[in-house]
Amino acid sequence: MARKDYDQFADELIAAVGGKENIVSVTNCMTRLRFVLADESIVKDDEVKKIKGVMSVVHGAGQYQIPIGTYVSDLCPVVKAKLGLTEDAMAAGKAKAESMRVVKKDSFFNKFFKAISGCILPMIAPMAAGGIIKGVLTILTTFGVLTSDNGIYLILYAAADALMYFMPIIVGFSAGKVFGMNPYTAAVIGAAMLYPKLAAFVGAEETLTFFGLKVTMLDYSQTLLPILLAVFVASWIEKAAKKIIPQMLQLMFVPTVVLVITLPLTLLVVGPVMTGVSNALATGVNALYHAVPVVCGGVLGAFWQLFVMMGVHAAMIPIILNNLTTLGYCPVNAILGLTVWALAGVALGYALKVKDGETRATAFGTMASALCGITEPVIYTVALTNFKRFICAFVGGGVAGVIGGILGIKFYTWGGDGIFRIPSMINPAGLDISFWGFLICAAIAFVVSAIGSYAVTSADEKA
Repeated sequence: MARKDYDQFADELIAAVGGKENIVSVTNCMTRLRFVLADESIVKDDEVKKIKGVMSVVHGAGQYQIPIGTYVSDLCPVVKAKLGLTEDAMAAGKAKAESMRVVKKDSFFNKFFKAISGCILPMIAPMAAGGIIKGVLTILTTFGVLTSDNGIYLILYAAADALMYFMPIIVGFSAGKVFGMNPYTAAVIGAAMLYPKLAAFVGAEETLTFFGLKVTMLDYSQTLLPILLAVFVASWIEKAAKKIIPQMLQLMFVPTVVLVITLPLTLLVVGPVMTGVSNALATGVNALYHAVPVVCGGVLGAFWQLFVMMGVHAAMIPIILNNLTTLGYCPVNAILGLTVWALAGVALGYALKVKDGETRATAFGTMASALCGITEPVIYTVALTNFKRFICAFVGGGVAGVIGGILGIKFYTWGGDGIFRIPSMINPAGLDISFWGFLICAAIAFVVSAIGSYAVTSADEKA
């Protein structure tokens, strides 16, 4: 879509979802506009889908999601500008949403998914970039081009690993926006959790105490859930403080109260509890996976894209991050990456079968997009136009997932999807079965899905 069309597109979208007065906030991920609406019931999905450029509509995670494509990052600022939605305005809109909402309140799980999505989605691109850089550095060290103490390696590795290490600070800032509190105060809470003099007590014989209470100091680098709950608690403390402290004193004393109460509470209770929850979730998922890797690999490889379509896939992120932090790898996410290759194969089979030149070009375009990790175009323009093709993707991903489970492939560092997932499969110790096995499984997912898609597609079909 040309940039000159963004204004008209934005106007049509705003009108279709109920106008400015119905929109509380709007954000974007890699391919979707994500609206929080005061009343979703007044929006007609069919009318939204008729707008040129809209692929589909998804109701998930308490949001009204509209898959657009990779140019959504350019479109979203245009929509925000037309709505007059600054970051501060959207934060203030959280309270407005509760007063305006006429539909049922979000469930706990919807709120959880919204919080995870809102905090993590802005970080996906730099996280993927870091994974790619780490993968390239691993290749260079494996073949002796660089050593791990080389200045080039150290500087580039710092660029790749900084976001993961300082995640509580970055997530704290994002969570502050999501929960409607001062994001800078929230970021300070995350920074304090990583403060070197406190971090020195991790595993130390000397005991850290607070007014006589023993503080179990944990390593909060690369963690997600502790800072999420800490900021959630801090947001309520901030609201309470604003009710008590006179307006003229709030600038200085509200953040003072928030920090003095929240950080000790986080280190004493919130951090240890949420670390335990995170470990328990990861342990449970890993135990199930290792008990029946063939079954889990097949199911995840086949149906993961359904969770992506529903917009609830972000719930897996804490488990993946916990595995990367505690184990150094994640077997589950290795399987999830195969679904992208299956969808790319579906696009290829479709492109090779159809006769219409424009349709073929569109299909090849969606295949290229999928190979770069963006699957929505192939889902909504190829797979869902004939559900048999989507079934082919299930089969291809499922077969590859079974083989991946048998081979025990592992994901070692956060990265992109499609071809950009490959560096993430490289063991820091060197190339092993995870790398070669993933390439084999990706090829199987691609080829099986392509053959199936070719078989079920009519040559006369048009996009």
